[in-house]
Amino acid sequence: MELQRGLWQHPNMIKFRTLADDHPDLAHSPLLRGALLTLQYAQMHGSIGLTKTKAFKRVFVHWAVEHFDWPGKSAEEMFRYNKVINEYEFPPLEVLHFLLISLHLGRHFKGEFRLTKRGTELADAPGRLFAELIPYFVIQIDHASYSRFEDHLFGKWDVWMNVINVEADHGTTEAALFETFYGEPQDWHTAGWREMAAFSSCVLGPLEWAGFLTETREDGAGKHVCHVFKTPLWRSALNLDTDDMLRPMSVQ
Repeated sequence: MELQRGLWQHPNMIKFRTLADDHPDLAHSPLLRGALLTLQYAQMHGSIGLTKTKAFKRVFVHWAVEHFDWPGKSAEEMFRYNKVINEYEFPPLEVLHFLLISLHLGRHFKGEFRLTKRGTELADAPGRLFAELIPYFVIQIDHASYSRFEDHLFGKWDVWMNVINVEADHGTTEAALFETFYGEPQDWHTAGWREMAAFSSCVLGPLEWAGFLTETREDGAGKHVCHVFKTPLWRSALNLDTDDMLRPMSVQ
């Protein structure tokens, strides 16, 4: 896993609002939820055991699978095919482990993952942890480095997010967003499925993990349609240049 370089690092172009620790919209972020649970587990147990390769030991990986409530990766589904799960087989935890170390919220010491003073302070502060974790994850991490094919995608976050802000305001599809950015009507069942996979892994996936987007998939007739919607967290946490272009939401 790597940090982005060059044109990708523009954290100041996207403004993240400060949210109170008890803000209800924070509950929409799977990554924040996983981070809080991991920090609180380490705090309660004193540490989390590590393997010789410095991954979390399976006892914690299994606990995380059962408690993270990760979209599309329920404990029932994951344990149906694997009775034993390693950290690398649960990508959200592997990414989160990297993030917590990179942000100095935890450290490896004598075969254990232990909280730093900063990590202990943020273990019960969702709003402050969100401000540390989510902008760093979305903007500065090279998301292709942990995707299936490691295909990089041309584009910049300030453009992606400002356009999605408008196009997905009342819901859209993955394919429609791809065509808006790249001018080609590609999808998972077309010859350009690798480009669609890169777009999903490097843009839509991270925004869903952060809690800004939610996706629903509709299968049928040899293809599937992925519908994309902004969550309440998008509206409460992001301040974007295209906000003044949004249409008021109708109330039925």
